[in-house]
Amino acid sequence: MLLRQVSRGDRDAFAAFYDLLAPRVFGLVRRVVRDPAQAEEVTQEIFVEVWRQAARFDAGRGSATNWVCAMAHRRAVDRVRSAQAARDREHRFGVLGPRDSDAGGDEVAEQVLGRLERERVRRCLRGLTDLQRESITLAYYNGYTYREVAEVLGAAVPTVKTRMRDGLIRLRDCLGAKA
Repeated sequence: MLLRQVSRGDRDAFAAFYDLLAPRVFGLVRRVVRDPAQAEEVTQEIFVEVWRQAARFDAGRGSATNWVCAMAHRRAVDRVRSAQAARDREHRFGVLGPRDSDAGGDEVAEQVLGRLERERVRRCLRGLTDLQRESITLAYYNGYTYREVAEVLGAAVPTVKTRMRDGLIRLRDCLGAKA
């Protein structure tokens, strides 16, 4: 197995592993990040992490491909969130002048309610199985199709559909939404 050799510092094995997975990882990251330059950077970060963390891979928990793709997806989502947070800060502090800082309480109330609602959703998502949570996150937050979700998670499409349906029902119940 290439990853086992990589964990021992085998550069040739790493090169082969990179050649094998880099196009797939880049494609996955590119769908999330959108910007090609950012996607290249994230892909490079992933393979640096693979080189450093190869010994931590546990074949009993899944394939090396799924391990790297999950790592790539998390890193890409983190990059998007970080960029969005930076844009939000710039908008908040760059657009509003000192006189505008006490603009109505409605905006503050909306922000608080939005944060509370996001926390409720996060809490309910934590109550799902890993496959349900990952499937729903990939589909609803990243726009993946059932087939793409199945490919990333290394599961059959019918399994993904069932897990998503069951997870959405559990989310609905947890959030107290009407059917």
